[in-house]
Amino acid sequence: MKNVWLAALLLLLAAPASAQQTAPELQFESVPDFLKLPPGLNFGEVPGVAVNSRGNIFVFTRSNSANGPAYAPAAAQLLEFGPNGEFVGEVGKGLYGWAFAHSVRIDREDNIWAIDKGSDMIIKFNPQGRVQWVFGRRQESAEAETGPHEHADPPEAHVDGLFRQPTDVAWDSAGNTYISDGYINSRVAKYDRNGDWVKSWGEKGTGPGQFNLPHAIAIDRNNNIYVGDRSNRRVQVFDTEGKFLRMFTIDVPPAPGTKAVNGNTPTGAALSRVIANGAGWVFVTEGTDPNPWGALPSYFDEELATLKALGGPN
Repeated sequence: MKNVWLAALLLLLAAPASAQQTAPELQFESVPDFLKLPPGLNFGEVPGVAVNSRGNIFVFTRSNSANGPAYAPAAAQLLEFGPNGEFVGEVGKGLYGWAFAHSVRIDREDNIWAIDKGSDMIIKFNPQGRVQWVFGRRQESAEAETGPHEHADPPEAHVDGLFRQPTDVAWDSAGNTYISDGYINSRVAKYDRNGDWVKSWGEKGTGPGQFNLPHAIAIDRNNNIYVGDRSNRRVQVFDTEGKFLRMFTIDVPPAPGTKAVNGNTPTGAALSRVIANGAGWVFVTEGTDPNPWGALPSYFDEELATLKALGGPN
């Protein structure tokens, strides 16, 4: 199956003409209303979509579970569809760990991993939809101090056994698990193939190896770990021990004439903030191989070398 390169990297290739290389074309077919929802069921925001080896599609949506306070109504529902878009069922209906959907991934054994930003939990299901592992823990309703996380500056120290608004998950060729954590914490956590804690790295900041909202994570066949450092508008690359290897920034303005959905189209400083907040949101892959990309394509190496020559990322 043809691999799809990182969407974030493709944005880089929209750099100035003096640095631009030819990017591969992403093939797609638009099929309106492909996913067939049962009557009365609707999608909300959809932050995560994944496909298993049988072609079944998993959609993590912020909808249809607004039945209790997670500081505001809960919004997380994991739906499964067949290869032809037919509705198969709901995975983890009413699960304790549901609060605010963020992303869903499928590993090489077709296990389903749901990352819930609101409950601070990462949940591994087997292919049949039964809970296998749980990482992190939501704040307990019985605790007197339960409430939204504070965005302290400087941030509070990490707490063993807990995450604070995690965002994504990936695996290396040895089966180790890496979790980006996240909106409050600024780190990557590593577990071994048995689900045992190994280490974490990173802290809030703008320097190499520091993060300002690690929002996405992916790993190639060479076990390079790519972390979408969203609010720093860059992607950082590490080895499996957390050693910083390199990084590249993404500064791609909207196409001329682009209209904002709500309100005026930003310009000047406001536009710069939009670009910064839009970088490193998500990595897109095709297929179920957790390491699907192989070595970096030659056009990217050339692009990076050209950007360095122009005083760009290092």
